[in-house]
Amino acid sequence: MKFLKTKILCLGLMALSAAGYSQTTLKTDYFKIVIDQKGYITSMQNMTKKPNREFSPADKPSPLMVIYNAKKRLYNYPEQASYSASDKIMTLRYPNGSTARISILPQAKYFKMKLLSLTNSEEIEAIQWGSYHTNITNLLGEIIGVSRDTSESVNYAIGMLALNDNTLGGTADIQGDAAPFQYIIHSPDASRFPLPNNLHEGQVFTLGGNGISDVAFYAHKEPYYRIMYGNAAEVDKNGRISISYQSRDRRSPREVYYSLIPNMPSNKPNHLQVQPISGVDFIGSTVAFWGSPDSTALMDVVQDIVRKEGLPYPTVNGKWVKDPAAYVPDILTEGGHYDNMINYTDRLGFKAISLYDQGFLRPDRGNEGYIDGKNFEHKPLKFSKGNALSHKEYAALAAKHNIVIGRTPITNSLAPGTKDASPVPSDSIWYQQKRLLAKDISSTDTLIYVDDPTHLEEIGSWEGHVKSLNMIKIGKELIHYLGVSDTKPYRLLNVKRGYWKTTASAHQAQDTLYKLQVTIDYGYDGLIPNIQLQDKIAEYYADVCAINGLGYYDFDGQEFLFNNGHGYYSAKRFFRKMFERAKQHGLADIRFTGATLSEGSWHYQSIWNVGGGKNLYDAQTREWGSATSQGKDLRDVCYANFFPVGMGGNFPITEKSTVEEYEHIQAMSVGTGSTYSLKLNQQQVESCLQKDAIFKTIRTWENARAANAFPRWVKKNLVDPSQSFRLEELDKDHWNIYRVNKDGSGKKLLSKLTRAKGY
Repeated sequence: MKFLKTKILCLGLMALSAAGYSQTTLKTDYFKIVIDQKGYITSMQNMTKKPNREFSPADKPSPLMVIYNAKKRLYNYPEQASYSASDKIMTLRYPNGSTARISILPQAKYFKMKLLSLTNSEEIEAIQWGSYHTNITNLLGEIIGVSRDTSESVNYAIGMLALNDNTLGGTADIQGDAAPFQYIIHSPDASRFPLPNNLHEGQVFTLGGNGISDVAFYAHKEPYYRIMYGNAAEVDKNGRISISYQSRDRRSPREVYYSLIPNMPSNKPNHLQVQPISGVDFIGSTVAFWGSPDSTALMDVVQDIVRKEGLPYPTVNGKWVKDPAAYVPDILTEGGHYDNMINYTDRLGFKAISLYDQGFLRPDRGNEGYIDGKNFEHKPLKFSKGNALSHKEYAALAAKHNIVIGRTPITNSLAPGTKDASPVPSDSIWYQQKRLLAKDISSTDTLIYVDDPTHLEEIGSWEGHVKSLNMIKIGKELIHYLGVSDTKPYRLLNVKRGYWKTTASAHQAQDTLYKLQVTIDYGYDGLIPNIQLQDKIAEYYADVCAINGLGYYDFDGQEFLFNNGHGYYSAKRFFRKMFERAKQHGLADIRFTGATLSEGSWHYQSIWNVGGGKNLYDAQTREWGSATSQGKDLRDVCYANFFPVGMGGNFPITEKSTVEEYEHIQAMSVGTGSTYSLKLNQQQVESCLQKDAIFKTIRTWENARAANAFPRWVKKNLVDPSQSFRLEELDKDHWNIYRVNKDGSGKKLLSKLTRAKGY
C-alpha cells in the first residue's frame, strides 16, 4: 500500500491519504487535532509539553459538524470526509445525502472553521459544530464553550468562540436558542468533592424556590451542584466535558415550545411563534476552535481571537474588560443625595456611578432619548442643600474625573404608557400566536370569537405566567382575557376591552388577532418587541447615553431578550446595535451589567453584579453566599467562563465599618477576579470615623490591581478566607503585601509587588 504525503510548511499542517484510509492532521502553536476518514476528530493533543497529552476520549470521537432536522428532531452525523490541503477545505458527506464544504484555516493560536455550503438542506434547520468531546473533568464553561483543567500538572483548556452573530454557544436541539436555567451534578474535583451515592454526573435538577423569586433560585451550596447558564459545555456520565456551537436558519417561520426555566410549574413552556429574519441562516457559520495552556488561555489565545477576528472588544482604562487587571468595582447609590458621590468615586479609583436609587429607566422612544425633557428641565439628582441637577449636568461633573454615570433599564420591556405600548400600541409588538376573528365585534362586545383556539389557553410569557399580562391585540386595541372556551364556537373568556388605556373599537371578522408575548409583573410589566423594533430600542439606549451623558447600564430583565424565541442571537443583535450606534455618536464603550450573562452578551458585557448582600459574598462570615448559594453559583459560572466574578451590590460603608473589613473584601476581589457595586449612602458614609482610611485602602488595592502586580501564587493565597492581608503602597509602581491577623495586627511580609510590563 502506498501513501501519498503532502506537507504544508505553514503552521505544520499535514494530510495523509490512501485508498480506503485517510486522515488529516492540523496544528497550531499549542494544539494538534486529527480528523479521520469519517469526519470525526479522533485526537486532540497539547503541543506545549512532551509527551503530548491526549484529550480526545478513545471511546468518544468528535464529529467535526453535524446537521439537524428540527421537525424530526434528528441529527445526521458525517460518514465520509476528504480534505484538500491546497484549498484547505474539508468535505463532509452525510447519510441523508447532504454534502458540506468547510474551510479550515489554521492560525497561530486557533483553527478558523467556516461552513461554505451545504447541499440537500431543505429539511435542515440547524448545523452544529461538535460536540467536541474531551477527557477533561474539571471546569466547564457552559456560556462560551470551554473545557478547562486548571491543575498545575495538566494546565490545559480546549474551547470555541463564535465568529459571527448567528453562531451560538450550545446544541442545535435547544428550543428558543437559550439553554435551560437549571442545576446539573458535576464535581470539579472528585477527590476533594466526591459525589454522594444517590447522585451521578450530569444529573439534572430544577432551581430552588417558587420559580419567581430570583434569589430563591440558588438553593444548593454543595460544590457539586453546578448551576447552568447555557449548554455550550456539557458533561457526560463520567464527568467528561464536551463543547458545542450551533447555527440556525432563521429565514422561515417556526414555532418553539419554550421556557428558560422549563422544569418548574410556575415557568412551564409556552408555544411561541418565532419571527422569520431574512438573510440569516447557517451558511457562513464560523467558529474558532482552540487549545492552549489554561493559565494563559484568556489573555494569550481568547484575546488574540477576539482582536484578529474583529469581535467586540470593549475597554476600560484602555484595557480589555476581560483582562483581570481591568476589573474595577462601581458605586451603587442609595439615599437619593449626590453631593459627594463623584468625590467618593474618584478617591476610590472607581470609574462608574450607578444611580440605582433613581428606579427603572423604561425604554420610551416617545421622549427621543431626552430623559429629563428636551431642555433638561427635570432635575432628579438631588443635593442635600436643596439644589438639583439633570443627568446631563451631573454627567458633565463626573466626566471631569473620568467617571461615567448610569441607570437601570428594563431592557426591551415595553411598559404601559410608553410610545410603543400604549395608549397606541405599535404594530411591531411580537406575539405568541396569530389567529383570526370569527365574527364582527363592536367597541363594547365582550364576546370575542376566534377561528382556532389552539394554545390560546396558555397564560402569556413563560416566566411566572402573569395573568394580568395575558392579552391580545387587534388593530390598535389591547384586550385582556383569561381562557378560551372548550367547544365551538370558540371564544375568549373573561374579556376586558380597551386594556392599558387603549381605545376600544369595532373590529371585523377575519381581522388578525395577536396573542402577545409579554414579560412579568413586579414593575417589569411590558410587551416584547419584534426584532426590528428591538433594534430601535437598542439604538435608543445609545441615544440616551449621547444626549444625557450616560455611560453605564444595569440591564435588569436582560433575559427578556430571549422572549422572541431567537435566544442568544437576539441578545447579540441587541448589544451590537447599541454599541454600533454609540460608536456613531463618538461615545466610549458602554459599560454594563445585567440580570443574566449569556453567550449573546459575553463579549459586550463588562461585569455581572446581579443581586447583592449576604446572597453574594458575606464579608463577616467570609463565605460566598451565607443566605443562599447564589454567591457560590455565580462565582463558579463566571470563573469557568473567563468572566469577572460579581459580588453584587454590597459592602455599604456605615458607622461601624472598619479598614480590616475592606482589606479582606479587596483581597478576595483581587484573588478571585471579581468586581462589586459598592453601596454608598452619603449620610451613612459621613457617619463612618474610618471613612478616609477605608477609601485609601480600597484605592491602594485598586491601583495595584490595575498595575497587574499580583502573581498567580499570591492570588491563590488571597482567596483563602482563613487568611487576612494588608497592602501598602510604596510608590506608584511598588507595593508590599503582608499577612496579618484578622484584627490587622501581627504584620508579616508575604511578597513585594511590582507593576507588570505594559500596565
